[in-house]
Amino acid sequence: MDFRLNAEQSIFRDMVHKFAEAELSEHAVERANSSRFPWDVAEKAASAGLMGITVPEEHGGIGGTLVDAIVAIQAVAKYCPRSADVVQVGNFGALRTFVEYSTDEQKKRFLPDLLAGRSVMAVGMTEPDAGSAVTDIKTTAVKDGTGYKVNGTKIFGTHSGEANVFLIYVRFGEGVSGIGTVLVERDTPGFEIGKPSAFMNGEHWSQLYFDDCLVPEENVVLGMGGFKKQISGFNVERLGNAARAVALGRHAFEKARDYALERHQFGRPLCEFQGVQWKFADMEVKLRGAQSLLMEAAHNAGDGLPSAQDTAIAKLACNEAGFFAANEAMQVMGGLGFSEESIVQYCFRRTRGWMIAGGSVEILKNRIAEGVFERRFSQRPPKCKTN
Repeated sequence: MDFRLNAEQSIFRDMVHKFAEAELSEHAVERANSSRFPWDVAEKAASAGLMGITVPEEHGGIGGTLVDAIVAIQAVAKYCPRSADVVQVGNFGALRTFVEYSTDEQKKRFLPDLLAGRSVMAVGMTEPDAGSAVTDIKTTAVKDGTGYKVNGTKIFGTHSGEANVFLIYVRFGEGVSGIGTVLVERDTPGFEIGKPSAFMNGEHWSQLYFDDCLVPEENVVLGMGGFKKQISGFNVERLGNAARAVALGRHAFEKARDYALERHQFGRPLCEFQGVQWKFADMEVKLRGAQSLLMEAAHNAGDGLPSAQDTAIAKLACNEAGFFAANEAMQVMGGLGFSEESIVQYCFRRTRGWMIAGGSVEILKNRIAEGVFERRFSQRPPKCKTN
């Protein structure tokens, strides 16, 4: 199958390139070294039509495809890797799941600010005792009058410190079928945002506490039996993760390539040393292969959601290729690549984090194996048989 961009997508990519070069490239390093969410970029991205690309036009979006959104993320990342996060949050992640399953009334309430770059939606999934085993979540939603009382704790949520609204995974009842999602607004009584903690890449997250937090009925997105739909929507987030991973790997590759052409040691440029040449050959092969798998997953999704198998393959390939390229690029650039004056070290730290976030590479391999053998392999210990 041909995964090359069509004429319209190529024109769109070139337009985003021009926008990013003119508006975002100048302060790329400063943004990368800042823990603050770039609200200025969000407003610019919204004005340029880069928020809500996959959101239907009747709901204020552009009505494009996943391929279009990936093109936008990667075109922005070419000039400012940190700004690609803004395009991600405006097209993938919690917002995309919200758009897929929310009511028209919920869309009217929240989408205008989200698509204008004035608000951010965060997801609350991981808990202290439920990470990769997400079905072990303990945060409960118990019916109380015209709403639900939510109790529990969430951790590691991206944008949890800046978000205005949170898409929270909760347990309405027992088992997998008891899991659903609710919307919790920042100023809801009984909801507390803890002090910020830092990831290695400089981003901050805050622990979320729910203590008899009353969520109205109209803020329920998916009730009992909604878990499988939520995970299907989460596959889109994984493609956003994959798109940025391979894009930042490519960004680091290009910085190191320019450096290898200009930097001289022992009387000749670095690019003339065979050991350096082989690093770039390996990077190029891995990045191209990963990009092809990413585009295959997006193309196969068409106007819908990507399959779990395509998504797992693409994310694994992009995570590993992006980190490999960033790591090798930093090695080529030596002390300069390792310093905060270079954006390559940021690409290294960021791509390393994505090998954990959104489904670790180990969990992805488990999922891929299930697709290969067409059967499910439970990671839980076998239940003891009773006589």
